[in-house]
Amino acid sequence: MDDLLSRLREGLPAEALITDPDVTASYANDMASFCDAGIPAVVVLPRTVEQVQHVMRTATALRLPVVPQGARTGLSGAANASDGCIVLSLTKMDRILEISPVDRIAVVEPGVINAVLSRAVGEHGLYYPPDPSSWEMCTIGGNIGTASGGLCCVKYGVTAEYVLGLEVVLADGRLLSTGRRTAKGVAGYDLTRLFVGSEGSLGIVVKAVLALRPKPPQQLVLAAEFPSAATACEAVCAIMERGHTPSLLEIMDRTTIRAVNKMAQMGLPDTTEALLLAAFDTPDPGPDLAAVGELCTAAGATQVVPAEDAAESEMLLQARRLSLTALEAVKTATMIDDVCVPRSRLGAMLDGTAAIAEKYDLTIGVCAHAGDGNTHPVVCFDHADPDESRRARESFDEIMALGLELGGTITGEHGVGVLKKEWLARELGPVGIELQRGIKQTFDPLGILNPGKLF
Repeated sequence: MDDLLSRLREGLPAEALITDPDVTASYANDMASFCDAGIPAVVVLPRTVEQVQHVMRTATALRLPVVPQGARTGLSGAANASDGCIVLSLTKMDRILEISPVDRIAVVEPGVINAVLSRAVGEHGLYYPPDPSSWEMCTIGGNIGTASGGLCCVKYGVTAEYVLGLEVVLADGRLLSTGRRTAKGVAGYDLTRLFVGSEGSLGIVVKAVLALRPKPPQQLVLAAEFPSAATACEAVCAIMERGHTPSLLEIMDRTTIRAVNKMAQMGLPDTTEALLLAAFDTPDPGPDLAAVGELCTAAGATQVVPAEDAAESEMLLQARRLSLTALEAVKTATMIDDVCVPRSRLGAMLDGTAAIAEKYDLTIGVCAHAGDGNTHPVVCFDHADPDESRRARESFDEIMALGLELGGTITGEHGVGVLKKEWLARELGPVGIELQRGIKQTFDPLGILNPGKLF
């Protein structure tokens, strides 16, 4: 420990090092349940690329693990510390270095908060679409590490589609530049995409070139109530089949609706089995909303309510944004799944999850990015009850198995981390895992970058 601190101090200011055990313990884990976390030896908060390089050179020399972190809002344990590791928190590298309206790019450091970037580019008439539910807290570096998504994915896509280039500090301290800042570019292997979603296991992102879009008009929202999750999912399929391009298409099941009502008195009808929210951000969203309303009615909606203005739209969206918080209040703990299935199997996924909840006698609420099939079943349980905790974990696994059976994937945007290591191997198969481990070996031959994550 003394040797480690002595070496780190050679290239870091005193304020960049945290050694107080009570403080370092607060950096031990992210927001995932059932994920082991170790005790870090030290927490480092660098402000420059050179300081990150110094940390990695020190870690390589001493063969010590390094766990990179952002805001630790992740839900898979990807940012959890390992015993004796260096926690490398990048939250102090929080500068927006450039916004170019001509090139439609932003160049940022990894600690920039998603919402801060969104507001900054908005002042230039631009738009950074990826919007995770934690966008007011999560960092761009964390978004890149987990390839996060958000409510707008149905129209605009996920983080990976907006990362044009990166600067990455490798395990041995070398600085690698990947990608480009041009609109097009196909020179060599796409190493940029390789780092997006790698959960800090291949290198430390210290700068990102992000693509921007022109800022769209304010979206208008429609809410449709359904007598079953199946009929709501039928409406989703009809909307996509007819070629509509909503900016948002979200589902909340009965359990979620009731939880939101209980917490915030939103006035949503308790008799509703599923609530579908659709939005359009075109210059004239009225015709699209009307067409979608007709499709919802044809699918069996009992009520269709289009918002009249932006304020009413925001009120409807607030119910969706409160889903996770409301479900967290149901019990003392939650496990948040992240299974993505083909849109055509969305109804089977929601019905299957309801059956799993009944089988294990648990409260499981589902909210979903319905437009891209990304479901978030939230298992509510009492962490002080060993039997209920066991049932929660078993139900979580059954939900993931159901997703794979339906042709889906174990994670659409939250990542693998510690929570889903076993399931990643099942999804990729032995050949896929072998090749991924080979990539890891190339970038991190000593295995010091975020060890124990992914596989």
